[in-house]
Amino acid sequence: MPPIDPTRSPLRADLLLLLVTMLAAAGWIFSKEALAGMPPLLFIGTRFLIAGGILALFALAALRRLSLADWRRAAGVGLIFSAAISLWVLGLHHSRHLGESAFINSLGILLVPVVARLLFGDRPPRTTWIALPVALVGFMLLSLNAGFRIEPGQWLIAGSALVFSVLINANSRVVRRVPALPLTAIQLVVVGLVLTLASLPVEPWPSRLSAATLGWVAASILFASTLRFFLQVHAQGLTTPSHAAVILMLEAVWTALMAAWWFGETMTLLQLLGCSLIFAALLINRWYWVRRLFKRR
Repeated sequence: MPPIDPTRSPLRADLLLLLVTMLAAAGWIFSKEALAGMPPLLFIGTRFLIAGGILALFALAALRRLSLADWRRAAGVGLIFSAAISLWVLGLHHSRHLGESAFINSLGILLVPVVARLLFGDRPPRTTWIALPVALVGFMLLSLNAGFRIEPGQWLIAGSALVFSVLINANSRVVRRVPALPLTAIQLVVVGLVLTLASLPVEPWPSRLSAATLGWVAASILFASTLRFFLQVHAQGLTTPSHAAVILMLEAVWTALMAAWWFGETMTLLQLLGCSLIFAALLINRWYWVRRLFKRR
């Protein structure tokens, strides 16, 4: 992959990344609707298998150039992705509030440097240690909203965030020399195969799917997976990873707004405070790049 030029099309990169966050947020809505007619592992396995196959068509030349070792590493990280996304879809299945779940899921961004410290001995920036207790208080407020207990959906989404932080570290180190598009295609196909096979013995497969369910599945595949990942890979090639991460933090905000519009979700004061603290922690954690973003503007 050619080196990133941070000065290349900055406005275009920002607009594409903003669109990516909206597609990712819409994916929460599409997925929740699809889960009304499909078991969770079968849904997410089908979604990723088809989306990975479509992306592989765009990456055929790059896939042919990969070595066997590259394929093994990409597939291995795909297994971590399988664990992360299975926890996410099960958490979504049990979730009673999408906006809240999206903010809990964004904790994975905060945990990336912590996992890097534990696994690779990296030194996280000082802002990480300031942001973590703020995020923890936010998560505690969300559990208080459930009556002094953490609901199953909250546990599963939090577990997903932790595994996603491991996945991000693995992607940045284990397969750092594999171009993003073929890497994404391989990982999505691996996730699709693993979770579809895992669904067979543990979930009852429906004999037929309604037209509405098929429509939501198609929207999840085409917009929330294929188009989203294609645009994200392209946009990240136009800017720096740290700059992209600042804009991608908006996914939780868009999800909460879309859930309020589509499902009529509202937030109690505790939920609002908890989500606000988690988002504040994300800003603190990325404060250096947030400040640079506004200075550039």
